[in-house]
Formats: sequence, structure tokens, C-alpha cells
Amino acid sequence: MSCNVGESYIFLCSAQDAWGIVVETLAAAGILFTIALMLALLIIVPRVCDSAKRALVPIQFTFLVGTLGIFGLTFAFIIRLNRTTCPTRFFLFGVLFAICFSCLLAHGSKLVRLVRGGVGVSWWVMLVTVLALSLVQIIIAILYVAVYLGRNMDQCDPGSANLTQRNIDFVLILIYVLVLMAITFLISMIAMCGPCKYWKRHSAHIYVTMFFSIAIWVTWIVMLLRGNIAQQKFPQWDDPVRAIALVANGWVFLILYMVPELCLMTRHQPDCVKQMNQSQPHLIRQTVGVDNRVFTQEDICQDSVRSSPSSVPRFDATLAMREMDAPKDFSIPRPQPRPDSYLHYRTHDLSEM
Repeated sequence: MSCNVGESYIFLCSAQDAWGIVVETLAAAGILFTIALMLALLIIVPRVCDSAKRALVPIQFTFLVGTLGIFGLTFAFIIRLNRTTCPTRFFLFGVLFAICFSCLLAHGSKLVRLVRGGVGVSWWVMLVTVLALSLVQIIIAILYVAVYLGRNMDQCDPGSANLTQRNIDFVLILIYVLVLMAITFLISMIAMCGPCKYWKRHSAHIYVTMFFSIAIWVTWIVMLLRGNIAQQKFPQWDDPVRAIALVANGWVFLILYMVPELCLMTRHQPDCVKQMNQSQPHLIRQTVGVDNRVFTQEDICQDSVRSSPSSVPRFDATLAMREMDAPKDFSIPRPQPRPDSYLHYRTHDLSEM
């Protein structure tokens, strides 16, 4: 099948090199699916009642923007290397992944507090963290593209003699991204240790996503630096390896992280305080030595007396017993009529005198 396109775009429609058609199909599907998830995230925001989840919306939207860029960058590796696509590859590859991994790192840092019953950082603190972490990779990429590639544009030619060094440089400028991946993976493991089981599910999403991302990165770096040379496919397989890595990692971001997070966005959160109280160990009194059986038996008897209200109270014969005082009268005195002092004269019989 012949394509009426330029030589640089031959892999977009060549049936002999089917990898280009397969990768661009997956990349286009990823772009559409990412846009659908972005719209779904904006639609369900008013239904999110939990403040901790609402604080994650800007971070997750930024994550989807980075994932959208990863799928779009795939076409720069399907198109053959030239002086236009070369700076794009070197600059955007690390920057887009730095944005995505920074978002996962900010989310994991918030989960470290939430899983222990805390509140976590606010949305603007996480957003500033993502921008600061991504800015480091942006500076590294700008320095490489502006300083090195600007002076050595012959490195971007397909027939360059230093193809091996170009691949090594491509990996070297991604060391900071590798550090971000390692830190995010460790943070996700720490975030899974806590009493709140609900937030552990969010930590598990980040953990699984980082596990597969690390596996993808190790695979394509080994293939780019060693595998293609060992298989005698150098440099024919350089672009397909990186294009497949982009598409695979982009779909890992969507399937293993973003889709489960959207499913839990509007779900009711159980009470974390009760889970913390249930997970705390109860103190148990431990006796040291041998208990006196006399006092033990007396305690048992006292407990049995307290448990039965109809039982007769026990008295100690050694204590002096006395009668209880009669109840006192606390009634309010009222006025009584006085006897008449002239009553005696009034009733006296005068005839007896």
C-alpha cells in the first residue's frame, strides 16, 4: 500500500510498517477517552460533597492535561526524526511525564495524612507543588534544547553519526523524572499504612499505577540503550520503542488511576474516627507474681453481690454498729392560733360566789 505523503510521514499510513498505524490508533483513542474523562470530571464536581475530594479536582484535571499531551506526543515519534520533531521530543517527553508524576506525588502526599485521620493540604498548596516540581524538568529541557541542540543541530538529522550518544542524552535528561517516579512510588507505599481503609483504596491506585509505569520505563530504556543493539535493530526500533512506551504509559494512567478515582469521587466516605478507634490496641492488665487467693475469693464474692440486687448485704462484724438517726422533719412551720386569756373569766360561774 502506497501513501501519497512525504517521506517523514510514511509510518502514519504504511501497511509494511504496521506499528505506526497501530500506535496512532491507540493514541487517537486515548486522546478521545482523555477528553471524555475531563468532561466527566467537570460534570461531577458539583456532586462531590467531601472537601478532601474536591481539593483533588484541580490536580486530577492537570493530570489529565498531561496525559492528553502524552498521547499527542506519540505522533512526534511516529513521524520520522527531523529538525522539527527532534526539539519537540527532547523537550516535551520529560516535561509531560514530570507533570503527571508530580500530580501523583501531590495526591500521595495528601493521602499520607488522610489515611491517618488528618485533613491534608489544600488544593492550592498541591497545585503549587505540582508547578514547582514540573518547573525543574522544564528548566532542564530548555537548557538542553537551547544550549546543546541549538549548537549541534546536526544531531537531529536522521543520518547523524552520533546516534548512540543521542539516545544516551535522551535518557540523561530524564533522570529527574526517574527520581520523581521513585519518590512517588515510596510515598504511595507509605500512604497505604494507616487505619482509614477508605483512603487506602486511593493509595492503592497510585501504587499500582507507579508499579506498571516503572516497569514500562525500565523496559523502554533497556531496549533503547541495549536491546535494539543486541537484536541488531538499531536504529530502526528506536522510534517504535518510545512511541509504544508513550501509548502504554498513557493508558496505564487512565485505566489504573483516573477511572477508579472518578468512580470513587461521589461515593460516600465512612467515618474514619470509628476505624481508628477499632484499630487501636486495648490495654490489658497484666498481673506479676502470684495473687493472694483470700483476696481473690473476696473480690469474687463482692462481684456476685453487686450483680444480684436482691441479695442480702454483708456486714463486717469487726465494725461497731449503731442505729441510724430518725428522719428529721424539714417541713415549713405554719402559724397556730393562740388561746384566749379571757376565756377563764368568760366561763366563770358568778352564782358560786
